[in-house]
Formats: sequence, C-alpha cells, structure tokens
Amino acid sequence: MKSFFKMLLAFILGIIIMTTVFIVIIVSALQQTSEPIPENSILKISFNKPLEDRSGIPSINITGLKVENNMGLNSLLFAIERAKFDPRIKGVYLELSNISAGMASVEEIRNALSDFRKESGKYVLAYAETYSQKAYFLATIADKIYLNPFGNVMFTGMSSEIVFYKGLLEKLGVEVQIVRHGKFKSAVEPFMLDKISDENREQITEYMGSIWNYVLQTIESSREIDINELKKTADNIELTSAETALEKKFVDKLLYEDEVYAELQRYSGSKLNLIDINRYFAPLNSDGSENRIAIIYASGEIMTGEGDTDIMSKSIMKAIDKARRDSSVKAVVLRVNSPGGSADAAEFIARELEITKIYKPVVISMGNLAASGGYWISAPGNVIFAHHTTITGSIGVFGMIPNIEKAAKDKLGITFDAVTTNKHSGFPSITRPLKPAELDYLQKSVEFIYSKFIGKVSEFRKMSVSKTDSIGQGRVWSGVNAMELGLIDYFGGLKEAIEEAARLAEITDYTLVELPKELSTFEFLMKSIEMSATKNRFDGFAKYCEPLINSLKNYGILAKLPYETIETD
Repeated sequence: MKSFFKMLLAFILGIIIMTTVFIVIIVSALQQTSEPIPENSILKISFNKPLEDRSGIPSINITGLKVENNMGLNSLLFAIERAKFDPRIKGVYLELSNISAGMASVEEIRNALSDFRKESGKYVLAYAETYSQKAYFLATIADKIYLNPFGNVMFTGMSSEIVFYKGLLEKLGVEVQIVRHGKFKSAVEPFMLDKISDENREQITEYMGSIWNYVLQTIESSREIDINELKKTADNIELTSAETALEKKFVDKLLYEDEVYAELQRYSGSKLNLIDINRYFAPLNSDGSENRIAIIYASGEIMTGEGDTDIMSKSIMKAIDKARRDSSVKAVVLRVNSPGGSADAAEFIARELEITKIYKPVVISMGNLAASGGYWISAPGNVIFAHHTTITGSIGVFGMIPNIEKAAKDKLGITFDAVTTNKHSGFPSITRPLKPAELDYLQKSVEFIYSKFIGKVSEFRKMSVSKTDSIGQGRVWSGVNAMELGLIDYFGGLKEAIEEAARLAEITDYTLVELPKELSTFEFLMKSIEMSATKNRFDGFAKYCEPLINSLKNYGILAKLPYETIETD
C-alpha cells in the first residue's frame, strides 16, 4: 500500500511540475517583448516552417522546452505593412534557403514587398544557400539577390505529379465504385487509372502553363532577362553552378553568409540590428474606430460539423453569423484556401454568406486554392479577389464509395452478413458492392448537386447556365484563366480585399477582427501538448499516402479539387 501511495504521489508531483514548466514556457513565449526596436534596424524574414493563412497556435518542443511560433501569412503581411513607414526599419532581408508556402502565398508576399519598396523607398535584399524555383520567384522582388558560392538556382520549369493507387487497390482487393459529372472532374482517376487521362492532361497543361508564363514575365520584368532566354535556360538546365547564375544575371553577388551580414551592415550604415519577423509582429490595427471589418478564415478541407481544424461547416457558419449580427462589423472578408470537400457543407456555408450579403458587403480573398467546394463558398461574394497563381474553378461533383468485401475476406479472413428490412437497407455500405439501382441513385444525386452548383455560380457571377457549364465540368483553372472567364473580379490579396470591403461599406477608418476566435490560453496549452505528442515524423512518405487515406475516409458525394498532387518547384 505504501508503494502505491508513493507512486501516486510521484505521479501527481510529476504532473504539477510538467504543467508548471509548460505554463512558464508558454507565458514567456507569448509575452510581448518590452525591448524596443533599435534605430537603423533591418527586418529579417525567413521561412523555416510551413506558412498557413493565419498564425496558428505555437507548438511546444518538449525536448527543447521551448515554444515554436507558427508564422501566418496574415501576421507577415501586417508586419510588412507596419514596417513600410516605421522610421526604425531601414529595409528587409529575405533569408530564402528554405521556403514552404503555396505559390499564391509567395505571390502575395512578393506583391506586399513590392508595395513596401515603392511606397517607402526602402530596400529589400535576398540571400539563400540555394534557391528553389519558388524562392527565386520571391527573391526577384529584391534590390539585390545574393547566392552562396557553393549554392545554385533551381530553374527547370513547373511540374505537377499525381499519385495513382489503382494497382495498389487491385492488389489489396479493394473496389472503388465511382460516379461523377464532368469530363474534367478527375478526382477519381487515381483510383481507376494508372496514368493521367487526356482530359486531365489538357487542363493541367492549360492552368500550369498560364502560371509558368506569369512567373517568367515577372522575372523578365524584374531581372531584365529576356523571356526566351529564361525558357532556354530552363529547357537546357543551364544553371549548373553559382557562377553560371551570376553570369546569366540571375543573381547579383556570390557571398557566404558572413559576407552577407557585412553587406547588410553596410546598408544599415551603423551597427547591424537584424530584427526577426516574429519579434516584429503586432496586433491588428486598433485606431479606436467603432467600425470593424471581420476577416473570416476558411482554410482546409470542407466538412460538416464543428471543430477547430479544417473548414467545419457549423464553426464557419457561426463565425459568419456572429459577424452579420454584430452592428459594429460593417463588412466581411472571407479568406478561402481550400480544395473543397463536402458539397452539403459548402452549400450550408454559401447560404450563410448569401444571407449576410443582404446586410453588409462580403468580399472574397482567394489564397493558394479555392477550388470546387472552395469556389462554391466563394461564389456568393460581392467581389472576388485571387492571385495569378491561385488554383480555382473545378466546378464539378463526384461520388466515390469503396468496397472492401473482397480485401477483408481474402487478406484478413473477415466476412460480413446483415439482416435488412428492405432491398437497399444499409446503403451506402463499404462491405458489399453497390446494386444497379443504388448506382443510379448516386448518379442522379451527383447530377442534381452539379445542377445546383452551376446554377449558383451562374446566378452570382451573372453568366448563363450554359456558359457556366462550359467552364465547369470539373475543370481546374489558374487565377489568370479565372479572370479571363469571369470567375473572379480582380487580382489581389488580403490587403486589397480589405480595402475593397471598406470601400463597399463606405468607411475610411476601421479596425480588423479575425474569426473564428482564437483558442483560450488553456485550450492553447492542451492543443500544443497534443500536437507535440502526435507530431508525425514521416511527413515525406505521408504526403503520398494522405490522398488515399482521405478517399477511404471521406467517401460519398463531394465537391472537391479533382486530384491531390505532389507539386515540385
């Protein structure tokens, strides 16, 4: 008995100590530093972690006993805007050896830095040990681009690789039963083919080509390198060394990192004060105005239900409803970064936006993805902003139900049996094949939802149903294509969307409020511990398996991007 109480006491004491340590770490990390920003400072921006649309809860590094901040695109953009006319900040230093962000996010950061240079007259400098293609695209906004003498610039063009599971499923004995509308709605192709279909290849070539042309035109303008020379360089893989990159004017100087710091000190004109972007983050503007603009973040897969991950329909609907009912909120900006998901959930969210638009302006800001269900929830907006490199469209619907009966029996020796009251009781089931009448039912459901989808888009975008159908069919478009087709209104990011919302609401001074609300300190603690404990150390392999897992988990009728790809620079 004494032994039991000793163990119990030790357990309780351990919990108290660990809780205390976590609280101390979190409080110290979350406290804003009182140390002032020195004069002649340079703002350092690096991208060592994945960049989300919104700053998320920090994760706790248990072994290092420290909190690791998760930088969001929103905080980064507000910090660049703040630095624009901050007399203490003389310029920006981009450290681009690593960058994990979507192409549209990179474009948005690049545009913000372009405004920073033009409106403030301050400088932007960039350095990397090696530039990925995406990092180099961002670097081309800089006054000077530095490269490590042992580094390189990867410049080979764009690629989009699709993972196909047909062979694996056949080996496992899993049958995937499919219904869809739209010849371009190829979400199901990885489960029924072993290579890209002609229709899918056509749409990928179209949208990826338009994005690549935009990137080339932007680099041509910034670096004054003829676009034909850029194409030739990529086709022949001519950037074989740092010296070659310098000769071809892709970079301005070859410097080691310590030499870059010496260069930065020369620019600062005094002692080098590098201010990390995480230290410079500030709350949203709070000028005391009673007018507010609500920014609602819709990031991830669209699903029914409630929660604080992905786009849970009830959670987003509550946020929209809260903004609508708040008389101080004069306009709503919906930031969409989603490949789609549940058609039902998308319609529920879109309906909430339709109601809100009656009372106050709704402006859409598309991020990296606003496709299929992501476009569905964007369509009701008074005005839609996107980037040239945004992936959107994919106006289509599909249904997919796996049948694991054979796999369970042959591989595991498991069989299934059921007692039913009617011919189709238990439908849909993943333990038996679909009957002809059930497949017909699913097809009719898909056709019905597709007709509602194009009807909504036709109504909101003021185009005929036939035209909407012609650019629908599940086809994916780039932001460039979407502008030509009338699916969006303007090129721009979150800043431009906020400015348009203020214009439509006829207000000039306002504060910003972000929704859904952030986690409380206790929720943050619990979530941080959970994230640390469950951190996946096999991300490289998992990215290939995730589409298969999601397809088996989220079966039914979906409005989702036609495939999940592994993008390469």
